[in-house]
Amino acid sequence: MLTLFPFLGWSQTVCTPESRIRLDQALELLPSFDSKTQSINELIVEIGKSFKGTPYVEKTLEIPGPEQLVIDLQGLDCTTYLETVVTLARMAQRGENDYTIFENELEYIRYREGVNQGYPSRLHYFSDWIAMNAEKGILQDKTKEIGGVIYPNKPTFMTENPQFYPQLSNRENMEQLQNIEASIRIRDFYFIPKDQISLIESQLQPGDLIAITTSISNLDMVHVGFAIEQNGRIHLMHASSANKEVEISEKPLHDYLAGNRSQSGIMVARLIPALAN
Repeated sequence: MLTLFPFLGWSQTVCTPESRIRLDQALELLPSFDSKTQSINELIVEIGKSFKGTPYVEKTLEIPGPEQLVIDLQGLDCTTYLETVVTLARMAQRGENDYTIFENELEYIRYREGVNQGYPSRLHYFSDWIAMNAEKGILQDKTKEIGGVIYPNKPTFMTENPQFYPQLSNRENMEQLQNIEASIRIRDFYFIPKDQISLIESQLQPGDLIAITTSISNLDMVHVGFAIEQNGRIHLMHASSANKEVEISEKPLHDYLAGNRSQSGIMVARLIPALAN
């Protein structure tokens, strides 16, 4: 029986009754996929499409108090949409559809060591999210392989703008995040400049993770989503802040970026098949 207040588990999880109902609906859908014949990318596409029309809501993870694992499927931003779909696809491939497994899997991909150890342990910068989940064996960063060039990635936006992040009023959180930003700066990252996207489009696969880089010097990414094929072209399936819902972009990916001055290109990651536990 569902309670009338947010679910607070031992693993510091917040999930409203409304989100739990929506999650249960998504979990019930997973056995309908054929995990033996469908690839992880194909599962990403099918599960991702099932969220079309879900309202866009930003900053659902930013709640007061100690860091908690937030599960909110009533409203998704671009990152929580991506994390939700990745989690469900990995579960579908392993033949799982249990709430607790979803909770554990989401925590594993959202946090640096796979465990919520406080606000700084969340993977706030998406370039860091890609790098850390590559180390966990969840995905491969394909950007360099498909023609990427060096991306000068030096994000400091969060610690330079603590007014937007109440948790950074805590000195320890601020210092830890400064150290994380420094660790990002010494890694090598690659990107596909936006005027080159049409040239490498044939190397993108539906279901690939697409992270949009930026010309803003202290940020790494401004948007994320999934590649999806429409009429022979690659489009972006994403939670759109402009249209306020999960959608497939009207324009192909190359044209989608061409119209935005602050979007400089893309990073591309591809999930590794999820092994059964």
